[in-house]
Amino acid sequence: MFAQVPPLIRRNTALFALTQSFTGAGMQFAYGFGPLMVMELTGSASLAGLSVGLIGVSRFLVAYPAGKITDTYGRKPGIQLGLVLALIGTLTLFTAMRQQNVWIFIVGLLIFGMGMNAAQQLRIAAADMYPPKFRAQALGFVALGSLVGLIIGPIMIRISEAIAPHLGQDPLGLPWLMLPVLILAGMGLATLVRPDPKEIGMNLQKYYPDYVPAHKADGSDADRPKTDFSARELLSNSRMRLAIVSNCAANGNMSIVMVLTSLVLHHHGHSLGAIAFSHMFHSAGMFAFTIPLGRLADRFGRERVMFPGVATTIVGAILLALTSHWWSVTLGTFLVGIGWAAANVAATALIADHAPAEHRGRAIGVNDSFAGATSVFAALVTGPLIDWSGLPATGLTAVLLAAVPFALLTSQRRTAAAQGGT
Repeated sequence: MFAQVPPLIRRNTALFALTQSFTGAGMQFAYGFGPLMVMELTGSASLAGLSVGLIGVSRFLVAYPAGKITDTYGRKPGIQLGLVLALIGTLTLFTAMRQQNVWIFIVGLLIFGMGMNAAQQLRIAAADMYPPKFRAQALGFVALGSLVGLIIGPIMIRISEAIAPHLGQDPLGLPWLMLPVLILAGMGLATLVRPDPKEIGMNLQKYYPDYVPAHKADGSDADRPKTDFSARELLSNSRMRLAIVSNCAANGNMSIVMVLTSLVLHHHGHSLGAIAFSHMFHSAGMFAFTIPLGRLADRFGRERVMFPGVATTIVGAILLALTSHWWSVTLGTFLVGIGWAAANVAATALIADHAPAEHRGRAIGVNDSFAGATSVFAALVTGPLIDWSGLPATGLTAVLLAAVPFALLTSQRRTAAAQGGT
């Protein structure tokens, strides 16, 4: 792939991957230890899903506005704004744990979540710089940068567990004081990207002389008159609806599993370090295979990777629902991670193919807003479901949530068959 990519774009892609490397540890903390932070601050397991729900709320609130900003002013300003918000959020979360104040925690996690989700315009920036035949692989390459965060996260947690008692700090709070160094490094790397990826995306022929925009009925990368972005028009396309629903299903499944993993392992007496390593495997599933998954999506089609990805999250959720050993729980959460990666890379590439560069931020913002809303629902029902029905019922809820796109696909095929027979 990269032998055919101009050096400037290879350089920009590497910078974005490194930016993702430095900033990825923060989301690992938020997902992996957020439920434990809530339990410490509130003393209630029924509120354990609050942290993942807040991240979903922040994603819902910021995804479309961030897309609007980057469509208007370029991808870099949106990414940098997100990282500034994330920096403020880390310091607020440290303060919350130091003062044992759940309201400061809520504010801090909302700010941090909005910042990190706005910074995910990195994905759109990667999509901008590549023609469709390389686009999913490019998304995978940038996502792969998060693997460095997998190494950094457990190391920081181990250090925190070791030194927090001597410093009089909460071991769940101290890591948030370490993250600003990584975020500042990511901001510096993103500054070096030139020109802005949106400019590249609007002039792909300049960078890929052999590239010819496809003239398709759905408007994918087509030379057409400029029009205002319409979310309704996006959702009227059956392939876009399936992409968005599949991404929502994978995200909702993962939100439930994120909460369950920490609670199950904590319930069975595993240390914070053991929980961190379990989440490391989950995150490895999310990011370690993004390049080959992207290559498969580029070669065989987006749907042929997207739907098997959602199906894999179902298998992972079943393991988590019906087993309790560290290795089986970790295998389940790993499968959910790799299934989410397949669904996310393929769905994002499919939407990016459909939307022209000047609309791409908002198009993917619509997708992310729906995914955020689904994550809020999934995370907030997790705690009460645990109290009312126990862990297995909660895991089976994740299974049912991930089955929705298959029901929609079946319905669409039946409708098409009925119309074809009339």
